[in-house]
Amino acid sequence: MATPVCAVIDYGIGNVFSVQRALERLDCPVTLTSDPETILAADRVILPGVGAFGRAAQKLQDMALDQVIHDYIATGKPFMGICVGMQLLMDAGEEFGDHSGLGLIPGTVRKIEAHTEDGAPCRVPLIGWTPVEESYTDAWNGTPFQTEGDGKAFYFVHSFHAELADPKYRIAQHRLGTETLTSAVRKDNVLGVQFHPERSAETGQQFLQAFVA
Repeated sequence: MATPVCAVIDYGIGNVFSVQRALERLDCPVTLTSDPETILAADRVILPGVGAFGRAAQKLQDMALDQVIHDYIATGKPFMGICVGMQLLMDAGEEFGDHSGLGLIPGTVRKIEAHTEDGAPCRVPLIGWTPVEESYTDAWNGTPFQTEGDGKAFYFVHSFHAELADPKYRIAQHRLGTETLTSAVRKDNVLGVQFHPERSAETGQQFLQAFVA
């Protein structure tokens, strides 16, 4: 079976080239594009992103890519958001004001307010390798996490996190101080990860391989 063609959405936000290179290392046919027809024709689509939620959301709207994303997801083909690309899946974000997201998964992106056991504020942004765990039994069934396992570490960089309206959509989590944060979300054919698989060495490559396979 041929490797599915993967489109990485290029909307001028962040780490699109590093995601493209990571997929190329897997010998995955990948296209970096903002063309609606190319996106809709792809077998897999990835929405990367770094930086502020509001700016990223506005760029998608300005380029009319928000509707293209909705149209693609309606086809039932796999879609994944990475970092801010995951946060954009939510209803809204509160970074530098209130902003609307794509409304694909019920939830709001809010600033991390984590504390240590003795009550001191945790340092944010959270930067570095952090283990993730399954949020509930069988949450990872049918996802790229099946190739991993509880305790595998991924590379995170974030100071905001997704608070979900329904916990069933949170499939992976990580910890900062006494707080449990959202590592990954899933609803039907839509997957989102807060970490950067393209910067997570062999573990991240295995994760991407499982997504495109």
